Amino acid sequence: MENPQLKKLLNEWLEEATISEMQEKLESGEITSKELVLMYLHRISSFDKEIHSVLEVNPDALHIAAALDAERKESGSRSRLHGIPILIKDNIDTHDKMHTSAGSLALKDSFALKDSCVAEQLRKAGAVILGKTNMTEWANFMAIGMKSGYSSRGGQVLNPYGPGKFDVGGSSSGSGAAVAANFAAAAVGTETSGSILNPSCQNSLVGIKPTVGLISRRGIIPIAHTQDTAGPMARTVEDAAILLTTLTEKDEEDAITQTNPLLNIDFTEYLLKDGLKGKRIGIALHGFIEHLSEEKQKAAALALEVLKSTGAEVIENIVIPSANADWKYDVLTYEFKPDLNAYLNSLHPSIKVRSLKELIDFNNQDEEKMLKYGQAVLIQSEKTSGSLTEAEYAQALEFDLYHSTQKGIDYALETYNLDIIVFPHEEGSHISAKAGYPSIAVPAGYTSEGEPVGITFAGTAYSEPMLIQAAYAFEQKTKFRKPPVLEKE
Repeated sequence: MENPQLKKLLNEWLEEATISEMQEKLESGEITSKELVLMYLHRISSFDKEIHSVLEVNPDALHIAAALDAERKESGSRSRLHGIPILIKDNIDTHDKMHTSAGSLALKDSFALKDSCVAEQLRKAGAVILGKTNMTEWANFMAIGMKSGYSSRGGQVLNPYGPGKFDVGGSSSGSGAAVAANFAAAAVGTETSGSILNPSCQNSLVGIKPTVGLISRRGIIPIAHTQDTAGPMARTVEDAAILLTTLTEKDEEDAITQTNPLLNIDFTEYLLKDGLKGKRIGIALHGFIEHLSEEKQKAAALALEVLKSTGAEVIENIVIPSANADWKYDVLTYEFKPDLNAYLNSLHPSIKVRSLKELIDFNNQDEEKMLKYGQAVLIQSEKTSGSLTEAEYAQALEFDLYHSTQKGIDYALETYNLDIIVFPHEEGSHISAKAGYPSIAVPAGYTSEGEPVGITFAGTAYSEPMLIQAAYAFEQKTKFRKPPVLEKE
């Protein structure tokens, strides 16, 4: 950078600056939102050629930032996100000059006809939507064995802690890698099963997978309506709580949001350093920790030991009956077809792919470009009726709900009289996902090779306030996160 003041801030301050610290400088006039955008654009151009986390930058970002700077001077800031650059995943609609493609070349020319509810909320708060992040194509519901972070449109996202060495996590891989590498203050990811929690753990981030119903899914390219949700990914619990507060909304076009009892809550009010004191915490290891490498098991075990020194009442080795249930993704297979068909059919008439069948046909036209890992999952879903009338669907849905709640999360909470369940890394995320329940991933250390490790706090529906208390207390006690060392191209 040529500007010496910005160059100094870029090199000495921006890398791990929090949203609150950014707001302090914005309020004092030390920096402007336009300058923040310039600094982030510089970081993206300097470091993302190797990581491939940002698919495209909002062409209007600088002008939006300048307008928000003028508004701040004239009437003050709208919220704590006023003028703050935020990245969002490429399956979230924005009615602007950016595309929404779910990482697929089939939708590379698709401009959304209107904002998603997520984009509406960000704009209302005065955030600068800086760009779209790369992702595992179709949120990793396309092929068997597809590598996390790969898309035909954006290529392979790499983990900034070890590009090509460590798994970046999926499917919100671009959001995870971009925030870890500090290409924006925070990002929005989406999850159907593990897609916020996994990349958050793999990139040493805080990721909040909220209760299905806390955030509207309108305008998000779907997988399955019973499990899909958006959620924040950030470097600190505070930043994630600020973003979650902004995204929470009731929406008449997404019926499940009408169940949300947490409307108008400021989640930062639950940032308590002693937030674990007196809470009964159950540690779920059996059926989960054995799925981690030996190195990750060691790191997670050390982090879990810390809980005993926080004033929490820790109950070790709790048993979740459904830990080793015969889990399948049949519900997703059945729901994907009608949900995706409805989305594709709502796009601008210039987009020729209007159904799952037409998507499969499009991919078959250029297998080398489109089908690096095949499309077996898409084909399997297309074989369903799309009407959700199959007995197999109804049985799979009831199985998932029963075993994730009454034989899963709620069983453990009630049997052991717990407030919260803790899982190593993101293991157990599939159970919370099938229940529609919230989880928060927090950095929990690193392996000897430097691969990030996390732990996950999980609870029942709409227990986000309690989970944020616990996650914040753990974060403040440990402060495990350290930024990756990036090399310029």
